[in-house]
Amino acid sequence: MATVDVLFDKNFLEYASYVIRDRAIPELEDGLKPVQRRILHSLFEMDDGKFHKVANVIGHCMCYHPHGDSSIGQSLVVLANKDLFIDKQGNFGNIFTGDEASAPRYIECRVNAFAKTIFYKPHLTVMIDSYDGRNKEPMVFPAKIPTVLLMGAEGIAVGMSTKILPHNIIETLEAEKNCLEGKSFKLFPDFPTGGLVDASDYRDGNGRILVRAKLDTSDSKKIIIRELPFGSTTESLINSIEAASKAGKIKIQSISDFTAEHVEIEIKLARGIYAQETIDSLFAWTDCEQSISVNLLVIKDHLPTVLTISEIIHYHAVQLVRLLTQELEYEKKSLLDKIRTLNIEKIFIENRLYTMVESAKTPAAIIKAIQNAFVSFPHILPITGEEIEKLLKIPIRRLSLFDSVQAHKTMNAINKRIKELNSYLNNSTEYAITFLNNLIEQIKKEGWGNRKTIIGQFNKIAIKEVVKRDINLKYDRETGYLGTIGDSTVVATVSQCDKIFIVRNNASYIVIDVPEKVFIGPHAWYIGVAEKEIITKIVWTIFYKEKEVNNICIKRCTVESWITNHEYTFVPEDATVVHIDNRLQFNFTVYYTSKPQRKIVKETFNSDHFMVKNVKNKGVCISKKEYHRIKIE
Repeated sequence: MATVDVLFDKNFLEYASYVIRDRAIPELEDGLKPVQRRILHSLFEMDDGKFHKVANVIGHCMCYHPHGDSSIGQSLVVLANKDLFIDKQGNFGNIFTGDEASAPRYIECRVNAFAKTIFYKPHLTVMIDSYDGRNKEPMVFPAKIPTVLLMGAEGIAVGMSTKILPHNIIETLEAEKNCLEGKSFKLFPDFPTGGLVDASDYRDGNGRILVRAKLDTSDSKKIIIRELPFGSTTESLINSIEAASKAGKIKIQSISDFTAEHVEIEIKLARGIYAQETIDSLFAWTDCEQSISVNLLVIKDHLPTVLTISEIIHYHAVQLVRLLTQELEYEKKSLLDKIRTLNIEKIFIENRLYTMVESAKTPAAIIKAIQNAFVSFPHILPITGEEIEKLLKIPIRRLSLFDSVQAHKTMNAINKRIKELNSYLNNSTEYAITFLNNLIEQIKKEGWGNRKTIIGQFNKIAIKEVVKRDINLKYDRETGYLGTIGDSTVVATVSQCDKIFIVRNNASYIVIDVPEKVFIGPHAWYIGVAEKEIITKIVWTIFYKEKEVNNICIKRCTVESWITNHEYTFVPEDATVVHIDNRLQFNFTVYYTSKPQRKIVKETFNSDHFMVKNVKNKGVCISKKEYHRIKIE
């Protein structure tokens, strides 16, 4: 049994770790989930400047992703619709309406230049075996900017989840630049659907935000929704408005969707209703306003970690300097190798060292002859076998047409570039800032980094002020039916969102929604709106007689809380209720059963003499004498 327990624990931990690290949570370094990374890697491998059928991209990515074509296709569409790293052609769906993309065989995509600038550096990318060991895939891309903040992410793993909001690319790059310059910065979300956002409770990437639709109320008799709140589509928003209308929370005549390239949902209002008085109701009862909780969870150093935006910006600022330094050092090494190669070729050709191999009869003798020929040039030694192979492969045409002056100019140009690289390496932070400035200028020039979501602070909507109590609640004391329909006596004026507090004649009580018609029993003691600030202040006084005992008990209490549609009772089971009262103070007289030698046949009390307790406490016996009747004054 112990072996099974150990095996179960081990397998579950492996499964949980796999879901967290390899499926649901993005990596801090490049901001990508594994499937997104594999899609970009496939596009880099396939890149020839032309568009590729998405079906072909999916097939190529299957070499790296073990979870099937469906997950690859869906992730590719989502990644392409971020409009950051992939150029698309064809119907990739609509983020406004929620319409799905066309089949993969009909749509095309390719990786763009921006993705290459940010991710594609093969000589700096650590490669690992793919799931079947036949191919190599990147462990992570060496990303130069915090892409996790640009794209956002949402995922549910075992025991944890992440919800990262997208941010504006130019503002994010400016924040990274400010971090390198030692200046302060602050980032707020920016959504592709536009809308408005209140980030008062946005705690540096965590906490929560409020989002709203952008409404056009220029016509007093209709409201046009121009931009959607984040997380909504035109379909979901229309459904929420129709549901609120059916519930009587807003009054509209019709709703029409004219969305095409831009969102346009037209709400025509009912007669006598105007736009300005309907706005708050839309925000209160529909998806035109939503609260979104966020949790910035990423994989850092192979572990799930909750970070802040400031920490991520700082991490990527340091990473940018490191990556640019590595690129400069790699280019410098390549240029130094090129100069050495040119020097070796120049010496080999100008000094006619190639004639030294004419008498050599074997490959070993040829190599030995070239090595001996370079002895007179000690600044070049040692000559490697690879360099000798390159010399032996020089065509005769190049030997005869070698231009010493041109070779000298080429080496001077390379040396000039090496001096520039050394200057950049000595000022790596300034070089990184220049890189970000150039990236910002390029994005602005192409015109795709503008903020779409308006940042503001919303006035808190008090639902009590939005809802009008204009529905008559009627009750027939004889038949016991309560509701908004019928010709019975009006007991309260309510709204559709109110709850009704009911105390029946058997001292049971319940809280229900406003009903059209429901049976609650005849002669109910109390029917009113279940507002806590009102109900909790009512002192309930209940007189009752316990089973098989002929003395009177009193219970005074308040009701502090309740669950809707749950039955409660003030008195013990099988008790007989004599009277219920909700006055704060009153007098009552108890008349006792007449008996020989009983002098006191009645007593008068004030209700205030009895303590007000919790509703769960029992009542107290007024007197052990058998009572005859009770008179309430």
